[in-house]
Amino acid sequence: MFVGGPNHRKDYHIQEGEELFYQLQGDMCLKIIENGKHKDIHIKEGEMFLLPARIPHSPQRFENTVGLVIERRRLGTEKDGLRYYVGDKSTEVLYEKWFYCEDLGKQLAPIINEFFKSKQYQTGKPDPDKPLEEMPFPLNPVNVMKPFNFQKWLENHRIRINLQKELHLFDDHHDMKVTIYGSGESKPSITKTDVWIWQLEGTSGVMLDGETVRLNAGESLLIEEHSLYSWIRDQGCVALCIRQEPAESK
Repeated sequence: MFVGGPNHRKDYHIQEGEELFYQLQGDMCLKIIENGKHKDIHIKEGEMFLLPARIPHSPQRFENTVGLVIERRRLGTEKDGLRYYVGDKSTEVLYEKWFYCEDLGKQLAPIINEFFKSKQYQTGKPDPDKPLEEMPFPLNPVNVMKPFNFQKWLENHRIRINLQKELHLFDDHHDMKVTIYGSGESKPSITKTDVWIWQLEGTSGVMLDGETVRLNAGESLLIEEHSLYSWIRDQGCVALCIRQEPAESK
């Protein structure tokens, strides 16, 4: 989804899937907890950043900014966490709530309101009468990557994209499969997960449910899981395609 600012928050979100950030207009700051320490990731306009799974993070967005955020739908067995810490520099948990995430935009507000009504919020201290739930998974101990300028990456790899017809932005060990496609054809196949196509340059046509959807530069298409589709990319096409299978995040 595309997200605008401003949005300044104290809560940290934790999930089992990776999350992709791309700043289209203006800069943002992604606050994270990396190996038990607070860290600010500054994502500038035009930069892309892939956040590993199971890392507490808190997006801070400024006025007149727009960013793209991609995350996958959850398995029925998964839970997301919303967490507050004791102070800005502490990693002691003040309050947290675990829940099944269907629509984060709608579900966050009630949880945040619960926190504002809580004893923990009023005192600024954990409530000994309400011990924290056991976490459904351990936090990720990895060090995160540095944001990079996506347009510069695209220009530096344009020859390879034209020759190979497709090129991955990230290593294979990542669950988020972000691929740049040049001209060519993808034969009919059934998706195991949601697939999002963003036409960056040129044109292409996606055959979906017996109909052809034409994509011009700047347009995008979401292909839902278990759909049969094929994709013909015209000469001069440059398109970004993203998928992430939940099973790969385990």
